[in-house]
Amino acid sequence: MTGGMEEFHNGSEGSFNAEEADTIVKECIENVVGGGDYSQSQVNKWTASIVERCLTQLVKQGKPYKYIVTCAVMQKTGAGLHTANSCYWDTAMDGSCTVRWENRTMYCVVSVFAVATA
Repeated sequence: MTGGMEEFHNGSEGSFNAEEADTIVKECIENVVGGGDYSQSQVNKWTASIVERCLTQLVKQGKPYKYIVTCAVMQKTGAGLHTANSCYWDTAMDGSCTVRWENRTMYCVVSVFAVATA
């Protein structure tokens, strides 16, 4: 086995970059809902647009990953919102990030799961 393969597994090149994904997700949320107010009639469209945009931007990076993106939008009513996730995978290569975004009238929680294809 060559040294190149080891570098791929041990170096930051091969592992999932959560900070980069975080930035992508935040931009996608801002582009879709930005300064808007919560609207029951728009929420299905927003969640679909957010996950599609996030997937498109992540795939554009050309990294060897399969992605799963989830999105929840909730009106600010004073109710509590708790989320959790658990993964059984290769912690050296696979990764995830969760973005919690809010404005005056709503919360948006987006999770990205990246599973290495190689």
